[in-house]
Amino acid sequence: MAEDTISAVITALGEGAVGIIRISGTEALAIGEKLFKAAAGKKLGAYAPNTLVYGHVYDFDASLVDEVLAVYMAGPRSYTAEDVVEIQCHGGLQSLQKILTLTYQAGARPAEPGEFTKRAFLNGRIDLTQAEAVMDIIRSRSEASLKLAVRQQKGQLANALRGLRKELLDVIINLEAVIDYPEEDIEEITFGEVKKSINFVCEGMEKLLAHAHTGKILREGLRTAIVGRPNVGKSSLLNALLKEERAIVSEYAGTTRDVIEEQLLLDGVPLVLADTAGIRQTDDFVEQIGVEKSKELLQKAELVICVVDGSEPLTAEDEEILQAAESKPCVIIVNKSDKDVDANLVQLQKRFGQERVMALSAKTTAGLDAFTAWLKNYVYGSEGALSDGVYVQNARHEQLLREALASLEDAVAAAEAMLPYDCIVIDVRNAIDLLGEITGDAVQDEIINEIFSRFCIGK
Repeated sequence: MAEDTISAVITALGEGAVGIIRISGTEALAIGEKLFKAAAGKKLGAYAPNTLVYGHVYDFDASLVDEVLAVYMAGPRSYTAEDVVEIQCHGGLQSLQKILTLTYQAGARPAEPGEFTKRAFLNGRIDLTQAEAVMDIIRSRSEASLKLAVRQQKGQLANALRGLRKELLDVIINLEAVIDYPEEDIEEITFGEVKKSINFVCEGMEKLLAHAHTGKILREGLRTAIVGRPNVGKSSLLNALLKEERAIVSEYAGTTRDVIEEQLLLDGVPLVLADTAGIRQTDDFVEQIGVEKSKELLQKAELVICVVDGSEPLTAEDEEILQAAESKPCVIIVNKSDKDVDANLVQLQKRFGQERVMALSAKTTAGLDAFTAWLKNYVYGSEGALSDGVYVQNARHEQLLREALASLEDAVAAAEAMLPYDCIVIDVRNAIDLLGEITGDAVQDEIINEIFSRFCIGK
């Protein structure tokens, strides 16, 4: 536990009905009692912990600052697992800033970004995955992402990883026992058991990674680019998805010259949706800049919505865009289905697969439900909805899991080749350390500091 005591405003900046200042550390109660006077005349520490007490905060010159409620939470039964005092005052900027300044004058120092949660982790109340889930809860983009963050905060991912880590520790124990007490007649059995145990862990990791695609999208949003040549209905599709006239629509080609980016929830799926300038050859300097931006976005997008005009035959420009999108996760929208649809639909379904090509009218929104259903299947898989399984949401977790899996695959290869047990132990230990970096059981200080530096002050 840290020896110094910290304080910060833990509610959002700006005016509000209520604001909260949190003080955490060994001197939290002493500092709180210097500022807070209960209306009943008793000291805050005289009340049972976790009791909300009515009173006032006074300056050191005995002048009244604000009418407040205060609560003392004795460690380890607090957010940080330290002694904590929270003061609930009126949510005006002046009141909050004045009380916060008084806590500094009384002996606290300003909390660093994420320091309250960091102390909860360092004091053993939560692990690193649970700490990271705190910010995931705050930044949730949808109900589904909130559910996943809450599951992780309750330890669902950590428990799964610790179970896999324990299996690997058992492998190490068994191998080291054989190394210390060699018995040549059980060598073949030992290699077989090692492979069986490691393969079991590999299967568990692969199950976690299978949901990483969904978890990342729900956490960060699916970066999606709407591309196509001019006048095929890209902006009309954006407006239909947003259900508002966000982009200018006209019969003139090249109306959209810059990228229009919006965030939306489409039936619970968070999208970061970009409407791009029509991709074509042009002598217009400004439009050409927009076309180059569109090409860049097409390459960076995690999903490409390629729009073609279903009432006209495919052009050379359509073909160029389709070829660029073909190497990306993409869905083909044959727009203007309210008109006579050309044979493009059948041709494209043969080329890209029937499930990835659909007719739609951005004007009447006919076919929009089919697109939404396809999108949910793309994000969630065949289930089309969030399951009860464990989802990996964090890119750091995914990368470490993939590295651990690769290390275990090397261990299996070593076991199959009947290499010395020491070679297998090295690979298995590496996998154990990588899993420990996810949960915080084995992680360097600089990584911990980097993770918590991304938190907001007060959390």
